[in-house]
Amino acid sequence: MTTRIPVMTGGCQCGAVRYAVHAEPYNRHICHCRMCQKAFGGFFAPLVNVRNEDFEVTRGEIAIFRSSRDVERGFCAACGTPLTVFTDGDDHLNVAIGSFDEPARLMPEIQIGIEARMPWFAALAGLPEHTTEAAAEKYGFMDELAVIAAHNHQHPDHDTTDWPPQDRPPESRPKESER
Repeated sequence: MTTRIPVMTGGCQCGAVRYAVHAEPYNRHICHCRMCQKAFGGFFAPLVNVRNEDFEVTRGEIAIFRSSRDVERGFCAACGTPLTVFTDGDDHLNVAIGSFDEPARLMPEIQIGIEARMPWFAALAGLPEHTTEAAAEKYGFMDELAVIAAHNHQHPDHDTTDWPPQDRPPESRPKESER
């Protein structure tokens, strides 16, 4: 048996689900369709394609919601992070760009579902910009930012050997059935 070296890795926000991709993702796209907006809780879904045989779950299990007759949407049952979209019969699945450890490597090439794109989407690049810290200072949420920083439960952007971290408070650890 040969061990395949991952090209990229990723996972959910809490770390319960981790995956490896064994070939370069392709068809980097943004989908603006209403179903993707709802599934991602945002204005669009940034996705890449990965052949089924090149996608490997390395920790945990991806929970499934069948959003239509032929489509399954995969997510983490512990933290809710959207991870995959699979259409029955396809030789590939779509993987959420934001769930990769290095999402900046996957700049989208096309936009689809533009009939549902927010009418003000093009104007977003012109909005005032601030770093997180500058915005916290300007808009008065430095205390909240300090609490978040001190009690962050987000999994780091790399694989870890142990999950969940034992230094987490018990209420933030997933139940045994979610591991």
